[in-house]
Amino acid sequence: MRGLISAAVYRSRATLMAFVFLLLGGYGAYQAIPKEANPDVTIPMMYVSMGLEGISPEDAERLLVRPMEQELRTLAGVKKMTSTAGEGHASVMLEFDAGFDPKQALQDVREKVDSTRSKLPQEVDEPVVHEINVSLFPVLSVALSGPLSEAELVMIARRLKDEIEGIAEVLEVDIGGDREDVLEILVDPQVLDSYGIDYTQLFNLVSRNNRLVAAGSLDTGAGRLAIKVPGIIENLDDVMGMPIKVDGDKVVTFGDVATLRRTFKDPAGFARINDQPGVVLEVSKRAGANIIDTIEQVKKLLAEAVPLLPDGVAIDYIMDQSTQVESMLSDLLNNVLTAVVLVLILILLTMGLRSAVMVGLTIPGAFLSGILIIWAIGFTMNIIVLFALILVAGMLVDGAIVVSELADRNLHEGQPPKQAWINAADRMSWPVIASTITTLAVFAPLLFWPGVVGEFMKYLPATVIICLLASLAMALVFLPTMGGLTRQQAAKTPVKVLGLTQYRALLSRLLQRPGLTLIGTLVIIGLVYAGYARFNHGVEFFPSIEPDSAQLQVRARGDLSVYEKDTILQEVEQRLQSLTEVKALYARSFALADNQMGSDVIGVLQFQFVDWHQRRPANAIKDTMLALTADIPGIILDFRQQQMGPGGGKPVELRLNGQSEASVTQATELLRGAMAELGGFIDIEDDRSLPGIEWRLTVDREAAARLGADVLSVGNAVQLVTNGLKLASYRPEDATDEVDIRVRVPANFRSVDQLSRLTLNTQRGQVPLSHFVTLSSAPKVGTLHRVDGKRTITIKADIGEGYRLDERLSALREQVTSLPEGVNLVVAGEDADQREAGQFLISAFAVAILMMTLILVTQFNSLYQTALVLSAIVFSTAGVLIGLLLNGQSFGIVMVGMGIIALAGIVVNNNIVLIDTFNQLRADGMTPTEAALETGCLRLRPVLLTAITTVLGLMPMVLGVNVDLLGPSLGIGAPSTQWWTQLSSAIAGGLTFATLLTLLLTPCMLVLRPGRAVKSKG
Repeated sequence: MRGLISAAVYRSRATLMAFVFLLLGGYGAYQAIPKEANPDVTIPMMYVSMGLEGISPEDAERLLVRPMEQELRTLAGVKKMTSTAGEGHASVMLEFDAGFDPKQALQDVREKVDSTRSKLPQEVDEPVVHEINVSLFPVLSVALSGPLSEAELVMIARRLKDEIEGIAEVLEVDIGGDREDVLEILVDPQVLDSYGIDYTQLFNLVSRNNRLVAAGSLDTGAGRLAIKVPGIIENLDDVMGMPIKVDGDKVVTFGDVATLRRTFKDPAGFARINDQPGVVLEVSKRAGANIIDTIEQVKKLLAEAVPLLPDGVAIDYIMDQSTQVESMLSDLLNNVLTAVVLVLILILLTMGLRSAVMVGLTIPGAFLSGILIIWAIGFTMNIIVLFALILVAGMLVDGAIVVSELADRNLHEGQPPKQAWINAADRMSWPVIASTITTLAVFAPLLFWPGVVGEFMKYLPATVIICLLASLAMALVFLPTMGGLTRQQAAKTPVKVLGLTQYRALLSRLLQRPGLTLIGTLVIIGLVYAGYARFNHGVEFFPSIEPDSAQLQVRARGDLSVYEKDTILQEVEQRLQSLTEVKALYARSFALADNQMGSDVIGVLQFQFVDWHQRRPANAIKDTMLALTADIPGIILDFRQQQMGPGGGKPVELRLNGQSEASVTQATELLRGAMAELGGFIDIEDDRSLPGIEWRLTVDREAAARLGADVLSVGNAVQLVTNGLKLASYRPEDATDEVDIRVRVPANFRSVDQLSRLTLNTQRGQVPLSHFVTLSSAPKVGTLHRVDGKRTITIKADIGEGYRLDERLSALREQVTSLPEGVNLVVAGEDADQREAGQFLISAFAVAILMMTLILVTQFNSLYQTALVLSAIVFSTAGVLIGLLLNGQSFGIVMVGMGIIALAGIVVNNNIVLIDTFNQLRADGMTPTEAALETGCLRLRPVLLTAITTVLGLMPMVLGVNVDLLGPSLGIGAPSTQWWTQLSSAIAGGLTFATLLTLLLTPCMLVLRPGRAVKSKG
């Protein structure tokens, strides 16, 4: 190692040129690296969607879901299969085991879907296989609203969509609130009766007159002529002239009997922004594109479009992920600058200006070198990478401080600058390398974190490992080179350390009773654990962040039309319109809620709050909203805050399945009753079918056959009253997709009564349907849910304020000791995620300890000294608990788990260097007690410096303070700092406690069993 260090110091120009190149390359990489909110994670899920307009949920389950499940369950690597069957649609969601090959899985699923196609009804739409990729989710939501007609707003949105998709970095734009075009042919039922229209004949006539005829070409010998037979419907005139009835030489066309209009399909919901009709453009960027630049280009385009829009059209940004990324980048810059300034101040006070500047340069040097490598291997600057860079900020300086402190001592002893720095770097090279490798050993197992959380989190250990290796190069190569350039030689003077005399006296007393010191420490640690068990603040999976936006789901029951649902939503919307803390209010009502919501959700209000420092906390705003709407009868409001991190949805999720539907329903009632009785569970919902009525037209097949009718002809007649009978489709110039051509009766004829008045044209003339069709009412069946091939009911709930998920679930298990026979209960949701993440972190910690043990035994060649270093990790967990208690933080499975693992790497560093110094002094002939005393005194300054710089660097995050040194400004309680509060509290508390143990307990433990006086490696 000495040869490498000497070569770098004596060839200082080349070394410093390499340092400058790394700084410039790192800065260039920082500018060029794509910046995005979420990492490009392939979620191990795919789903197959199937559509058949008008199909009932039971038929969708029997004819669409079951055949598809039967085929897909044979796929290898499927962890869970979830299916839904609803009115007009069905889907099967597949969740694969961690580590699956997405390309192979997609190919396998498509093959299975293709082989199942023949088993599905012919009329069903082609099944589509969808991948789920986080990087393809929308990054910007733009709301268009104004006092215009729906058609005008949709047309403006489609024009803007085309323009925005012209930006190279934009992948696609979806229009929320877009309506599907349709060409309606409105015919009075009495006209149909009088002309005796046969629906099968009508369909055949239109189909045969709407054909692409490939007529070919004609070569006459004198020339080649292209022949064309125009037969495709291109405009309304083509439809108007379409024959619908032929009797001899008399032909009836649509123009004779019907009214044609280009319109939209029946509304499935309505959208409003700030009480004005509106639509939303949801912009997704390409994988690897820079989120900040992409959104800036979209905003620039929209700003240019504003003067061209009709008067009154407003543009609002409902969701903008670039602001979150910019905030994180700002936090990172502020944290790095704060760390540099604190290091400069501390080292300036203890070792002088020259050492302070050199050590201060190693921090940006390590950061920029790390970013250069991160960019080179294809990572993006996402939230997790930023998080890792903030986490590692306190660790980068440890090696540099240890080397510079010893070099300072060497200079005070009169050594020439070059020799002083070479000797310091050489002497500390193995302890610093060992301490860095032990830290890497802690993070390395996290690279193998399974599941979706692991796919998100793998960027963290990779980034930390890269930056720590860069810091090692800074401490052992570039720092000694910069130090060796010093011309002047320090006079021989003793090194002054503040508080050294008092420390020496205290340590001397403790070394006389090492056993008592150990017992006293164990008692203190025991008291800390007992205190935490009594006064802890609970357990959570991911930290709760003050949200920028929130969602209010409005729930109501009854057979309500989409217009009635919208009226109810409008009443709630009007009550909340006056809230000044809401920047934008997006209201959306719908006929049928999607699968992610409860089946009784009739609409959603999306709130975009003003900046956090200009408003009350979200919970206080929520209470105001609930108070303002408390007197609206028949509705339940479900408040959903913006979810951060890979988790999402309600934390409580209980799945029930069994052979008997009645017993599963009984178990659902039992569990819901117990949850309500216990308390702590709020916004409880389940996905059972809502009570309601459906109308059934039962065909007497024998009677129908006698009259020359069948089920198909009855269905065609009924479709005239419902969604319209589809005759064909065409593609007009202004439409991107095919437009259906449908025959319908006018709106005033669309009623249940009209169904009983319908007639059919048969061999015996016009026959009323009532002769062979019975109209009756029956209980309505809503969306059906299946998990792994079994019908399942899922209960979901939130946890009330002041309650903990783990504690409430334990109480529920005690309350409900038995379920009806044959009913199975599976606890899923956040509880399952917590258990999975917790089990992995414990396994990773165990692997890390084994790897660290191997490294330490190699370094010290002593099992006792290795156990001594590792015991510091266990003891430091008491400090973690103290940090969480003092800062009022709950125990976050992910954040505190990561904190303890990071702390393990930091804590061992000082112990390694301290024990290495003890072994050196023992080898020089000192007694164990003398060596322990001198070791403590020699290591006091570097141990305190590394600990204080790390803890002070974390303090802004611990206190929720955002220090902007360039501004300058000070933000207190910013949401961006809440991400890191648990983690920083854990590390700061653990490191402070561990530093005291390192300086007081470790020397005593060394005296208890000093070992042989053999010089350790280095």
